[in-house]
Amino acid sequence: MNRKLLAAVAAASMMGLATGCASVDRQTAGTVGGAVAGGVLGDAVFGNTLGTVGGAAAGAYIGNRATDPNRR
Repeated sequence: MNRKLLAAVAAASMMGLATGCASVDRQTAGTVGGAVAGGVLGDAVFGNTLGTVGGAAAGAYIGNRATDPNRR
């Protein structure tokens, strides 16, 4: 199976799992979803470990900030 396709399926599964839990608040789900999406995108664009980790970190930050209820 193509590595990028597998990563996309894993990302979609993780986002579904993270947002499907009743005990997970919106901001946590946004952080996890952003990290997964950022990691997949970083790997697709840069194709190395640093790109994956950097993308995951950036995605987690963006997902966290986008779902922050105290954001103005």
